[in-house]
Amino acid sequence: MSAETQSSAPKFRIGQLIYDTRYRAKTIQVIAGFIILSSIWWLGANIAGNLSALGKDFNLAFLSNPAGYDINQKLIEYDSKMSHGRAALVGIMNTLLVSVLGCIAATFIGVFVGVLRLSDNWVINRLAAVYVEAFRSVPLLLWIVFIFAILSEALPQPRDFRGEDATASMQLFDSVAITARGAYVPRVAFTNSISGNEVVAVKDGIVEVASGGADWALIFAALLMGSTTAYWLKRRADRMQSQTGQRPLTLPLQIMVVVVPTALILWFLGATMVQPYLKGFNFAEGTFIRKSLLALWLALSLYTGAFIAEIVRGGIMSVDNGQREAALALGLRPDKVMRLIILPQAMRVIIPPLISNYLSLAKNSSLALAVGYMDVRATLGGITINQTGRELEAMLLLGLFYLVLSLLIASVINFYDRSKQIQER
Repeated sequence: MSAETQSSAPKFRIGQLIYDTRYRAKTIQVIAGFIILSSIWWLGANIAGNLSALGKDFNLAFLSNPAGYDINQKLIEYDSKMSHGRAALVGIMNTLLVSVLGCIAATFIGVFVGVLRLSDNWVINRLAAVYVEAFRSVPLLLWIVFIFAILSEALPQPRDFRGEDATASMQLFDSVAITARGAYVPRVAFTNSISGNEVVAVKDGIVEVASGGADWALIFAALLMGSTTAYWLKRRADRMQSQTGQRPLTLPLQIMVVVVPTALILWFLGATMVQPYLKGFNFAEGTFIRKSLLALWLALSLYTGAFIAEIVRGGIMSVDNGQREAALALGLRPDKVMRLIILPQAMRVIIPPLISNYLSLAKNSSLALAVGYMDVRATLGGITINQTGRELEAMLLLGLFYLVLSLLIASVINFYDRSKQIQER
């Protein structure tokens, strides 16, 4: 009987790969994969052949050659004698700086203006609408140049801070100077560095200290570990609340695990604030933030914030009005209703579209070249190409960086989105 059953079993036929739904999807995937790999191989072979005809080869050795150019804004140590790879790293850090600052500022602006767009006050509502329409309707490049021009013309020069007849003064207890060249702010330095390259000197009563990268790495590690521990405490409190209905008080402990280790490390390193001061016709010490960075940051934040405001407005309107009425009936103030009831529910609708706006902001930072801000597009994708002639390699590396940055932003937002989804029991 067993042999008879085996002989009557249907045999596999080639046609089933197309007409049988059990195999059709895999067949299409295999064919599509073969076509894609063949196209990539053909494109690579064609590029290699053309490069060979021009007497070129594909290599990344140019990254170790001396760059020979300066970068006006840098977060890590760099001079013109260092390599093109180091210059590209400085440009990457500058891009990450303006992207992170822009995403943070745009989020606050977008949430604030989005709430104002729903205000019952006609004047506030119309002002918010004018802001949204003005920034959404004008190209970003024009806003960057316009804000750069305003900073150049409206702010005082460093010489205006000098003498008894000074027409400008420093802000925040004489620690911040905002000028037409940029902003001079205090910087954190260390007198007990672990990096071994600290330089401590005293000139005219001013302590001059050079900071080490290892010190900041240690501080960042402490912040990361503290934040991870605080997040674990929050998740633990969520589980206990779900199981028992009672939520333990964890906020003081969360603050402690972040603040205390960081404060201890700062004390051990001998952290000190080095404030800028007027010396000659310019400011010395402190940290200099160029006006090109300020203009780019403000333009990206205000421009992207206008789009986020409309996303926030749509997300709030998606929440049933009965939620608001029920909260008001319980005696909650309107500000608490928005903060505790409406926004937490609206965030599930708001978060997904935010990814596209954050990605656009990160990629739009390449417009920094218009105001002279040296990001990765200006270093690796600009000066390095002009000096080395390695346009293919540089552009591939530039595209790879933006791809990794976009995937990283999307991953972080998607992780936060999943954590806010309603969990069914």
